[in-house]
Amino acid sequence: MECRSLNHTQYTINNKQKNMNLESPKVNVAKSAEYLFNALNDVKNFEKLMPENIAKFEVIDENCFEFGLKGMPEIKLVKKWGTPNSQIVLGAASSKLPFTLTGNLNAIDADNTEVQLAFEGDFNPMMAMMIKGPITKFIETLAQNMGKL
Repeated sequence: MECRSLNHTQYTINNKQKNMNLESPKVNVAKSAEYLFNALNDVKNFEKLMPENIAKFEVIDENCFEFGLKGMPEIKLVKKWGTPNSQIVLGAASSKLPFTLTGNLNAIDADNTEVQLAFEGDFNPMMAMMIKGPITKFIETLAQNMGKL
């Protein structure tokens, strides 16, 4: 599966599926919003944000990477779009588990930025119940590791 281009893929949602919205706590990072946006725009930098239990991290191309955590299926993420210095949106490369991961950057001053990650997915209730805990912990870890960029 190739991930070369940015696109705005629309997903068909089954009526039985529900929207799942999760947010990380807001984290203050001692870096400018411009620096963080540029760092997040380079997909290879996501490896620095990953939890300690990462089993795989592979850059597919400049817009796509695949990662796997121990005991979880591998996930391929593609850059979907971004707004310079304020937001970057990644999405699942597969429509089987449609979701987005959004990084919201809020410049506090020239050298400090408030970062919050938001996860939005469309899953059936059983799937949502199974993944809510691990996904919440995952995005919290990503946010906490923003200072490593």
